[in-house]
Amino acid sequence: MRIVMSGASGMIGTALSKLLESRGDEVIRLVRRPAANNKEWSWDPSAGVLDEAVLDGADAVVNLSGAGIGDRPWTKNRIRVLHDSRLQPTRTLTAAMGRLGSPPRTFVSQSASGYYGASRREVLHEDSAPGEVGVLAPLCVQWEEAARTAPDGVRVVTPRTGVVLSTQGGALGPLLPLLKVGLGGPFGNGRQYWPWITLADEASALAFLVDSQLEGAVNLCAPGLADVNTIVARLAEGFHRPAFLRVPRPALRLVLGGLADELVMADQAMYPGKLAGAGFTWQHPELRQAVAWLTSRPGR
Repeated sequence: MRIVMSGASGMIGTALSKLLESRGDEVIRLVRRPAANNKEWSWDPSAGVLDEAVLDGADAVVNLSGAGIGDRPWTKNRIRVLHDSRLQPTRTLTAAMGRLGSPPRTFVSQSASGYYGASRREVLHEDSAPGEVGVLAPLCVQWEEAARTAPDGVRVVTPRTGVVLSTQGGALGPLLPLLKVGLGGPFGNGRQYWPWITLADEASALAFLVDSQLEGAVNLCAPGLADVNTIVARLAEGFHRPAFLRVPRPALRLVLGGLADELVMADQAMYPGKLAGAGFTWQHPELRQAVAWLTSRPGR
C-alpha cells in the first residue's frame, strides 16, 4: 500500500511508520521543510498549502498532526496552537483530497480520549456523548468534524487515542524517571481511570484501521481498565521501587493549571468496543503485560 502520513516524526508516527514499512508498505511523510528525499513531501498546512499530486494514487492518508498536549502550560496562545495545529492540517488534507477525481480510499485522522471530557464515571463507548466543557472535548469535536469533510466515498476513521504508555515520552515522560528512583506516586487520589494503551498496540491498532473496514470514531485503548493508583503501583513494582509520594490535586492545579484537570486528573473509563468487535488482537491487553514490556528493555 502507498500511505501518505502527516505527523510522522512524532512518537506515534515514528512507531507507525516503522511498522508499516516493515510489512512492505510505502510511507510518504509530509514535512514542513524542503523534502530531503523521495519519501518526503513538503507542505504548509498553516497556509492550507498541499499539492494534491502527493495523494494521487495513495491508498490511505494518516493524519497524526498536532502540537503536544501536555508538554507546556495552557496559556491562551498555547491553546490556540493546540487548535490550529490539528484543525488546519486536517482541513488542508481533506481539501486536497477533494481536488482529486479519485481520492484515497481511506482517511485515518487522529482524535483523542479527551473527546469525552475530563470526568465521566460511566464506561465510555464510541457512541457516548462528548464532553461539554474545557479545552480538549470541544477541540476533539471540531477535529473529528474537520476529518468528516473528506470527499464522499472516502472511509473516514477518527481513532480516539487514550494514554499512550512508552518510555520514549507521552504521558509517562515526566513520571518514569521519578518512578525509577523511587520518587514517583499517584496524581490526586489516584482513583481516576486512564484509558491506557502501549505504544506498540497504538501503532498496531492504527495499522489495523488502515486495513479494516471500520469507520467513524474508534476508541484506542487496552481492554483492561486500570486507575492511576494501579498503573503507578504496577510500574513501581516493575522497576522494583516504592511509589508513595502522592501529588495532591491542588499542587497539580498550581503547577499545571487547566492541564491538570483535563490530563493527569482526567477520569475516562473508555472501552475499545469497535476494535474488539472487529477482531483486533492486543499484544498487551492487561496492565501486567504492558508493565513487563515497558520495564524489560529501554527505548520502548
